[in-house]
Amino acid sequence: MTFPKGFLWGGATAANQSEGAYLTDGKGLSTADVMTASSATKERINTRTVKEGLLYPSHVAVDHYGHFKEDIALFAEMGFKAYRMSINWTRIFPNGDDETANEAGLKHYDAVFDECRKYGIEPVVTISHYETPLALVDKYESWLNRKTVDFFVKYCETLFNRYKGKVKYWLTFNEINCMSIMPWLAGGIVNTDEQSLMQAAYHQFVASAKAVELGHQIDPNFEIGMMYGGLFSYPNSCDPDDIRANTEFTNKMLFYCDVMCRGYYPASKLKEFERDNIQILKEHGDDEILRKGTVDFIGFSYYFTLVVGKNSNLAFDHGSVNTGYTNAFLPKSDWGATIDPQGLRYALNTLYDRYQKPLMIEENGYGAVDKVEEDGSIHDPYRIDYLREHIKEMKKAVEIDGIPVIGYTTWGCIDIISAGTGEMKKRYGFIYVDADDEGNGTFARSRKDSFFWYKKVIESNGEDLD
Repeated sequence: MTFPKGFLWGGATAANQSEGAYLTDGKGLSTADVMTASSATKERINTRTVKEGLLYPSHVAVDHYGHFKEDIALFAEMGFKAYRMSINWTRIFPNGDDETANEAGLKHYDAVFDECRKYGIEPVVTISHYETPLALVDKYESWLNRKTVDFFVKYCETLFNRYKGKVKYWLTFNEINCMSIMPWLAGGIVNTDEQSLMQAAYHQFVASAKAVELGHQIDPNFEIGMMYGGLFSYPNSCDPDDIRANTEFTNKMLFYCDVMCRGYYPASKLKEFERDNIQILKEHGDDEILRKGTVDFIGFSYYFTLVVGKNSNLAFDHGSVNTGYTNAFLPKSDWGATIDPQGLRYALNTLYDRYQKPLMIEENGYGAVDKVEEDGSIHDPYRIDYLREHIKEMKKAVEIDGIPVIGYTTWGCIDIISAGTGEMKKRYGFIYVDADDEGNGTFARSRKDSFFWYKKVIESNGEDLD
């Protein structure tokens, strides 16, 4: 067997993309709740407040809040060993700076974790996944203000104490490096100048480090990791300028991992700050906090690879990342993402060679339009093919390269709204949800062909991929 007994096979969702019930049981507004719907040709808009007449996909999503028992039962039917999910910060502290936690929100996640435990499913919980309390943005400028560190740590302390014994695996921030390309999603940051982005990222680093140390004090059995938004790239050519540009891009993205895994800023980043006159405001003792609060493992997402060259111009373009270069050797999905299974092995080697920490693939999946046949069946061979080829490359990384991969949770194990576009038609799940881009439908759940395929994969511990 390639994978060890207890390997964490499963699937992943995010609260703001799945739960809906956006004001239920005392929940406050988050940054996700003011993001409008869009498409592959139209950007999502941050309206800063909820405006009448506009469609906000997070408000209904797929009503996982009301269907979680049914959904987790379906995960269990597939044989999930892990469910990577997130807690919606504003269900616990509606305004972010509240004196006391919202008990109704805490009880909801108690019920979710109890349901997971009933089936032997290990929750892997992201503490902040693309949803910052909107009140923190309005009152404090979100992560630009040092006070937000304390609000986050209080939130973490509440979760750690409440769910000790129910949750072992934690991730502090989802895809933290997306602060550099999608600052509103990553932390409710409106300003896009580099000084602001780097100060906000610094505060998240400090907050994460404090949370790691606190979590280990509350329960030494906690495994607390980081989440890297998997931007991995190849140089455009063997032109030395292209090689240099790709190295610089890699360092720009992986510096987030450098800080969270090593506990200090790399020299190249400090020299960049000098050149660009970026001044990071610190408090006494911060350097020690970063050193002591390094993460236990690295979680990361992997969907595609990029090509970077001397004329690259990184941008977030209509729900996807664009560098200005394309890879002629790779096919693309309907949403323009390259399909590169071998890149997953490359990514695993890149991260382990650099940090020597256990790795968990938290997101990997294929977004596509699925058709429901007259008999109710849903044939998605494209999704099965995509996942099969990626699992093969993960197996090679473990078996041939010796990479310690501890888990694999596919993205959108049940259909959810897209973070990039807010669409429902861009589906990733093994489980189909009867809902459209406008939030209409019965929300009934049904099994796709990939549901039965993935069940077989898990039963065989990754050996039967046919």
